[in-house]
This record gives sequence, structure tokens and C-alpha cells, in this order.
Amino acid sequence: DYVHVVGFGDDLGTEEGPQISPQMFREFYKHRWEEIFKIVRKHSKAYIFFHSCGSIFPLIRELIDAGIDIINPVQISAKGMDPEKLKKEYGEQVTFWGGGADTQHVLPFAKPGEVVEHVRKLIRIFAPGGGFVFAPVHNIQPNTPAENVLAMYRAAYEYGRYPIR
Repeated sequence: DYVHVVGFGDDLGTEEGPQISPQMFREFYKHRWEEIFKIVRKHSKAYIFFHSCGSIFPLIRELIDAGIDIINPVQISAKGMDPEKLKKEYGEQVTFWGGGADTQHVLPFAKPGEVVEHVRKLIRIFAPGGGFVFAPVHNIQPNTPAENVLAMYRAAYEYGRYPIR
């Protein structure tokens, strides 16, 4: 009754695409994940959180079918991980926990105002209809200016409330 989310992870993607084909995922991995997720469902009402970095768009359908509820970190800078396409294709079926700010290309290098606009745009894409937990794409790197981190969280706080503006 006290656990709401159970996390699992298996980095299935690279910057350029999945590490394995959807067919190989179905053949070797999917049924194993389904068994694990069924155990969680049998013993709890917890949501299943799945962490996978990289370009995993071709595998998301398989992961949803296997039983995940939440995908993280939503690496929007990886090939094929377009936020609008992700929301359109899977926004009704999975929660995006992450994808709120690109920690590779934007957060470390942009000006604070650019960070605010970046975050605002991503919230406008991912948040409508629910299914979005704001978080940056991944760990904030040491070379990221503190003012950009503050700009990101202030923007999330300001623009991430319903109704989305």
C-alpha cells in the first residue's frame, strides 16, 4: 500500500537507435520482462517505471505491451525520439517521466532565457492530457551553469501547472 512506483532498467538504446531489433527484443527479452512485471502486478498496485536511455522509439510499443506504465528518461536528443511524435504515438498509453530539458545540448550551453523557452515548449508538448512527470532528460552534468538549472526549475514550476499555458 505504500509503494506507488517500482523501477526497472535496461538501457536498450544508443544515440543512433536501439541496441537490438524489435524482433530480437520480442524473442529474447519481452517474455522475461512480462514475467517480472506480472509478479509486481500480482502483489501490488504499483506502476511499472522503466529506465532506458537512448533511441528506443522502435521498442516502446513492445515495452508497453510487456507491461510498463512509465518510460524514463525520454532522451529527446537521441535519433527518432522526437517529443511530438512520442506524445502523439504513445501519450495515451505511457507516462513520460523525463524529457523536460535536454541535459546534453541545451542545459549546459544555452542562455537562461533559452532554457526557459526550451522547457516551456517541452511542457506544452508532453503535459496536455496528463502522462508527464517533469524531470530533465538525465543527470545534470557538472559543466551546467547554476543559473540554467534554476531557469529550468523555475520554468517547470511556472509553466508546468494545469491548465497548461
